Amino acid sequence: MKTEGRASERILLISYIIIALFSLLILRLWHLQILQGKEYRKLSEENMLRIVRIPAPRGIIYDRNGIPLVKNSPYFCASLIPENLKKVDVNALSGLLGINSNEVTEKISKKNLSPYEPIKLKERLTFKEIAAIEARQSDFPGLIIEVDISREYLYGNVGAHVIGYLGKLTPSQYKSPEFRDVPSEAFIGQWGAELLFDKSLRGTPGERIIEVDALGREIRLLQEKPSVKGEDLKMSIDINLQKAAEDAFAGRAGAVVALRPDTGEVLGLVSSPSFDPNLFARGISYKQWMELSQDKKLPMLNRALQSQYPPGSTFKIVTAIAAIEEGLINTETKVDCRGGINYGKWRFGCWRKEGHGAVSLHRALVESCDVFFYEAGRRLGIDRISDYAYKLGLGTSTGSGLGRERSGVMPNTKWKYEKKRQTWYLGETFNVAIGQGYVSATPIQMAQLMSTVANGGYIYRPTILKAETPPPPVGKADIKPETLEIVKRALWGVVNEPGGTGGAARLSTISVGGKTGTAQVVGIRKASHLLPEMFRDHAWFVAFAPTEKPEVALSVFVEHGGHGGGAAAPIAKLAIEGYFNNLKFKMQN
Repeated sequence: MKTEGRASERILLISYIIIALFSLLILRLWHLQILQGKEYRKLSEENMLRIVRIPAPRGIIYDRNGIPLVKNSPYFCASLIPENLKKVDVNALSGLLGINSNEVTEKISKKNLSPYEPIKLKERLTFKEIAAIEARQSDFPGLIIEVDISREYLYGNVGAHVIGYLGKLTPSQYKSPEFRDVPSEAFIGQWGAELLFDKSLRGTPGERIIEVDALGREIRLLQEKPSVKGEDLKMSIDINLQKAAEDAFAGRAGAVVALRPDTGEVLGLVSSPSFDPNLFARGISYKQWMELSQDKKLPMLNRALQSQYPPGSTFKIVTAIAAIEEGLINTETKVDCRGGINYGKWRFGCWRKEGHGAVSLHRALVESCDVFFYEAGRRLGIDRISDYAYKLGLGTSTGSGLGRERSGVMPNTKWKYEKKRQTWYLGETFNVAIGQGYVSATPIQMAQLMSTVANGGYIYRPTILKAETPPPPVGKADIKPETLEIVKRALWGVVNEPGGTGGAARLSTISVGGKTGTAQVVGIRKASHLLPEMFRDHAWFVAFAPTEKPEVALSVFVEHGGHGGGAAAPIAKLAIEGYFNNLKFKMQN
């Protein structure tokens, strides 16, 4: 009986142990499947699923006439899925891709790598390289060929400063919330229209969710969300005007800005020398970037917005308007020019040493007589000249929003005291009255000035978008229409009358009005062509056409170009001709 009792106790103990083990097993299953089920299901799915980004085609950029300026083109990259990093044979992989093994190690060892974003190892693959990678893909789990979309700029360096270019995220952009959803290796707008309208041009990327095997090979497509193409952009520029103006520079440094006087639309914006934005479209090399950034000709400088110079005799337009409005001169006023005037121990000369004789306002503008405007400046005083310059948009940024824009300098008595703690002298007024001395302006400011004179005094903010509806002006210069008409008739004479300094801009079919300007660089009295280029005067020409109903107003600046009539006026002629020839062609077709 005792033996049977002990056997029964053992059976009971074993039963309890079995029940306890089953209870623990059930408890563990419950814990894994119920409490942690979602977590393990997610891990399981991530091990077998891959999310592939589908790049969105950028919107196409057109000129005002619907001519495409860019196109999208595919390019291919060799990338590695992060989950396969531990299986990578770096030496073999670098041999396959034809890159240094240290470069591969550096890329896959970066901190904060996304577990879902492929690591780009080599970009701009050739079709031969793609075929070689595809043939050995089973040897390198997680190595994939990615297709991305790049830009091709159809006109090369023409319009580069206004169209812009693409580039990878900068360190500051990478940290910005604005680019939170942009992959770190993606290309975004970094200049010009590509930057200003990047968000709408960029579009929305799609994605493909695929099932893969242990080697990273695709088994089947589970889900696909198509990408959405970015919005197209119609710019205000006329590519024919743009190309004609850039070709006319023939390698010289300078700028052109052409505007529609009735809207402020930018018809052309040239900064010469330029650069080829195609260099940036798929990733510029360090060597190429250093060549560009260290080029002494400064191709990356946007001279149209960021360079300010004395406007020379183009500023006489402002002096003339101010003196007429203040009742200090009129169309009958004459000044006797004997080649210059004396003030104390200084001599303020006229560009024509023998003088112009007795000249009226009209002839003073046509022949650009300095002495006439010395007298007009003396009567006005610097503060009134400054007031009218500000009315016409000088001394302040145009507000174009096209990039970092300098505001120029429009001095007065207060300005000089604040800057130099000195009083203003009459001799300084003489200099400012003819656009020399402390006064300076940018090419875009001078184009806006010419636009305001041409359209009757309305100030428009420059824009590079083609206006669907005419935008309202941002201001109106308080100047009588008859004053502007007097000046506009004289500007027609500058180009079309005998003795006019702007005859090189004359066209047989279109009436052009304008004003030349020569901004002195150094006080050396010597023929410009005999001086080293760095000491030659700067050349200006501002113009509008047709004079009876202006459709284009522009400024041309040639750095160290010499005289405005010889260097800048011919460029204006070709730009205006390019614009109106294109209009004529459109009307015929």
